[in-house]
Amino acid sequence: MALGLPRLAVLRAPARPPIARLGLAAALGAAVGLGQVPVSLWFVALPALAVLLALAARTERAAQAGWWGFAAGFGYALATLYWIVDPFFVEPEVYGWMAPFALIFMAAGMGLFWAMGFAAGHALGMGARSRGFGIALGLAAMDLLRSYLFTGFPWVLIGHLWIETPVAQAAAVVGAQGLGVITLGLAALAGVGWGGGAGRLRPAPPLSRALPLVVALLGLGGLWALGAARLAAPEPTRATRLTLRLVQPNAPQDLKWQPEHRMEFFFRHLDLTAEAPAPGAPRPDLILWPETAVPFLLERPGDGLMMIAQAAQGVPVALGIQRAEGLRYYNSLAVIGAGGAVEAVYDKYHLVPFGEYVPLGDLAARFGIAAFAAQEGNGYSAGPGPRVLDLGPLGLAQPLICYEAVFPQDIRRAPTRPDWLLQATNDAWFGEAAGPWQHLALARLRTIEFGLPLARAANTGVSAMIDAKGRVTAELGMGKMGALDATLPAALPPTPYARLGDAPVFALLLALSGLIYLLRRRYRVDPAQPGD
Repeated sequence: MALGLPRLAVLRAPARPPIARLGLAAALGAAVGLGQVPVSLWFVALPALAVLLALAARTERAAQAGWWGFAAGFGYALATLYWIVDPFFVEPEVYGWMAPFALIFMAAGMGLFWAMGFAAGHALGMGARSRGFGIALGLAAMDLLRSYLFTGFPWVLIGHLWIETPVAQAAAVVGAQGLGVITLGLAALAGVGWGGGAGRLRPAPPLSRALPLVVALLGLGGLWALGAARLAAPEPTRATRLTLRLVQPNAPQDLKWQPEHRMEFFFRHLDLTAEAPAPGAPRPDLILWPETAVPFLLERPGDGLMMIAQAAQGVPVALGIQRAEGLRYYNSLAVIGAGGAVEAVYDKYHLVPFGEYVPLGDLAARFGIAAFAAQEGNGYSAGPGPRVLDLGPLGLAQPLICYEAVFPQDIRRAPTRPDWLLQATNDAWFGEAAGPWQHLALARLRTIEFGLPLARAANTGVSAMIDAKGRVTAELGMGKMGALDATLPAALPPTPYARLGDAPVFALLLALSGLIYLLRRRYRVDPAQPGD
């Protein structure tokens, strides 16, 4: 009977922790979110993550750990993705009422991913300490899953905590996903020194508590030192120095397409394009305009393309423009040469669900519901895939339109390695708080992962030139109008991540999951016992 009592107690334990503990989990999740751009308090986020993993590991049941994960993920999303409400206030009289629901649903979605990771990781572990590593593994797997599932949403991943630090240089080897595995491993290691009963922390013996923490700190220090050494390494030089002009018109989204303003913003682009270089500075070799920069379609430009060519005075212009094929519309980037000739076109491939198209909208049209069908002109259609543009003396450039800079897997799918990345974006939809800065940070991380420089033109900011190690070499700040002439930095040799992508991380997660499962079968323990 005595042996049966612990099991009976576990069976009777409530699946959902008390509200106070869920509030604590949400607060810890929000504290982890403070490590994300623009706050970037990694030294707050990492301890909060360690405490969160340790507490969740000491719950008695996987379902309870899942509730901890849901609450923590909900708090994390509120702290990092609150900017998602901004697009609904571009036309507040029409869409403003939807803003709080969008934020709640977004936070709940993040909570579900974290809940699955926490519950599955808890079930893998054999005791409180090993369950901490299991939960870390589960959360890393969820970051990987949400980066690919349903077209993917690899935003505010755990690995993104390090973007403002030298540790981010490790992404050249392991990518953002690998950074997340490392971060969660360090946090779990720092938390295993705490033992005790379910739902509370109680210090273990001093030596066993201190040793894992010391190992975690040494690991972090080593990554920091290696990253600093990579940043200090000599820079490669380009055979030819190229100057790009980044045009930032600062057109507010609520005014951008108003009939009385759209031509005003078009002429603003032209004026910035025609500006003379600074005294003694070279003329630009390419001028880059932001996403959807012009108020006409590529097929029906009127005098627009000729006006662009005249303003550029012989310099090619790469600009965001919409184009049509029948009833299908595309969010595109076109390169305009002398005389207004269209020299190259790229159609955006990775569209924003519900922002640029409605999933399954074309399928619904087969049943007579055409309001959501891109094939009927209701939303954008996707282009054929990633492309590299041969710009002659400017080298090979891979265009990325807005959201596409978030997806390293798409950059890897390019038919050949480019010399540099070109991003045209319009972040005016997302206000001036966290959203645009996080988007810029992800563009910086792409340059580290692939060892490629990136030129970025944004409608309202931040337009920037970024080198192959993620450093901003020149920028136009948020909410400013201007033209920035900047030298295109040189590329680095192909990185390990550029060659292998996320496959090693995926294989590692599978191998660790299998190992933990086999160990659990080999060394079974009473599930009621909190320790190892």
